[in-house]
Amino acid sequence: IPNVSTNARWAQNGMTVAGSHGKGNSTNQLWGPCGLFVDDDQIMVIADCFNHRIVQWRMGDMNGQVVAGGNGNGNRLDQLNGPTDVLIDKETDSLIVCDRENRRVVRWSRCSGTIQGEILIDNIACWGMAMDDQRYLYISDIEKHEVRRYQMGDNHRALVAGGNGEGNGLNQLNMPTNIFVDPQQTVYVSDQNNHRVMKWNKGTREGIIVAGGQGEGQALTQLSYPNGVFIDTLGTIYIGDSRNHRVMRWPNGAKQGSVIMGGNGKGIGANQLDFPMGLSFDRQGNLYVVDHYNQRVQRYSIE
Repeated sequence: IPNVSTNARWAQNGMTVAGSHGKGNSTNQLWGPCGLFVDDDQIMVIADCFNHRIVQWRMGDMNGQVVAGGNGNGNRLDQLNGPTDVLIDKETDSLIVCDRENRRVVRWSRCSGTIQGEILIDNIACWGMAMDDQRYLYISDIEKHEVRRYQMGDNHRALVAGGNGEGNGLNQLNMPTNIFVDPQQTVYVSDQNNHRVMKWNKGTREGIIVAGGQGEGQALTQLSYPNGVFIDTLGTIYIGDSRNHRVMRWPNGAKQGSVIMGGNGKGIGANQLDFPMGLSFDRQGNLYVVDHYNQRVQRYSIE
């Protein structure tokens, strides 16, 4: 998690670091990308949803490399179907993938020659994932409107957010998409259809609204179908405010956010976005945004 100062600024024009050659399944293209994960070496892995694959891009490469799926949509172990999120598990040098349409979470080794994955969790309407320092896996479920914590290799699953049916109460969620877990095992949830971000402290029965929650809209107090969420060491929240085509930054405890990227109408310009979804930082504090309908990933350099 990067240390980002409170008065940090980023370039307003994004640099395309993956995709942007229209939608398609060539290795220089993406189609409906959703989530991404950036590791310490600035290697990106991207859930290339409508191509039913995970692609890896190194900084400066013109083409990505298929590292999971890519064999058409289906439920064989060498296939994915509409993957929405991915992360790298350094301990096992593997990718963990939310294989959404197959209702399962799968693991693919990063060793060369890997041709199929293994099922970690099945029968789950997963969307977003996060892993904490103890290697617990957190997964959002968009049908049960909850987030659960899983111990790797164990069937025990602890409820950590929601789980009280679809709704907008403080103990409820409505379509929880992306999630982020901090070192204290605090869970942040993009509560998409409630147009808010919720924070659930460890062991609590209800969450706290930390961004949005004022109905759908484009005021600085509002969000519209948020997706990607990331929290820096100061507790500042970064949000892919999807239908407002912008990325918002909410300082810890703030009543409103500021627009740090986009917000210039939807479009394909370098200062525009079209439904931003997953987002992530590298160690230097540069921000990476999945620009869903522009079929690209944008990188915004910290100034």
